[in-house]
Amino acid sequence: MAFTAKQTQIIYFLVAILCFTPLLSPATALVIGIVFSLLGIKIKSNHGYTSLFLKASIVLMGFGMNLAQVIETSQSAFLETAISVVSVMVLGVFLGKLLKVDSKISLLIASGTAICGGSAIAAVSSVLSTKNYQVSFSLVVIFILNAIALFLFPYLGHIFNLSQDTFGHWAAIAIHDTSSVVGAGAIYGEKALHIATTVKLIRALWIIPLSVVISIAQKDKKNKIQFPYFILLFVLAMVIAHVVPAWESTYEHFNWLGKKGMVVALFLIGTEISLDEAKDAGLRSFILGILLWAIIASGSLIMLFLK
Repeated sequence: MAFTAKQTQIIYFLVAILCFTPLLSPATALVIGIVFSLLGIKIKSNHGYTSLFLKASIVLMGFGMNLAQVIETSQSAFLETAISVVSVMVLGVFLGKLLKVDSKISLLIASGTAICGGSAIAAVSSVLSTKNYQVSFSLVVIFILNAIALFLFPYLGHIFNLSQDTFGHWAAIAIHDTSSVVGAGAIYGEKALHIATTVKLIRALWIIPLSVVISIAQKDKKNKIQFPYFILLFVLAMVIAHVVPAWESTYEHFNWLGKKGMVVALFLIGTEISLDEAKDAGLRSFILGILLWAIIASGSLIMLFLK
């Protein structure tokens, strides 16, 4: 059944409303968007709105970052997060070439694995000249592995008899998305939850230098640099939340809007994918994601044991 342009707009509006409820998770919203695309339920010239939602959501989520906690934790967590982020990015590029994966998909998957899943992919895609299928397919790879990690890591933690401290650091470094890091930490124990959350904040901040570096590397024919100004707004939001703590309840609402706005953005990204374009990514992208995840999970655990 074909829908008119007005009917399609109404359907999109209703799904967008659902994105602001607990009924739709980021992964579910992405899947719904992909299904809409495959069924031909599309709005023309949708990409501008997608980009706006991505950037606005990232800025709003900055209000949820605890600057004091990040600075305090950075003394012990900065080095291990730095090593893991740089290693994964380098390995992502190398393995991507080895597996003959699209270079931009390799960068997106590596970014999502190295930093914070969908949020990192969203930030990097905003400064990287990507096609819709490249973003969507990278998100699919990361979301599937992220969902597995939520259940697998606590199980492995008990098998390896990891302490609360060690598991918290391991989960924060090796699990993609913040929600699954928090979930795995909560399953393992209260101390693991606290450590995992704070270390994850340090890891998430790598969105900023990574986005800036990629933006500088992206030059048009006139060699002009497209600086990611929304990242500066992200930093500003974090600083404001720290300097003016009296508005804490307001910041919580902004952070909530940012997280829900990201769900809407993922739905819109899904609607822009096409089956033919997705086939261009291929099975090798999944292999790349699995290899990177296995390397960072095992490597970070060995590093923590050797400390």
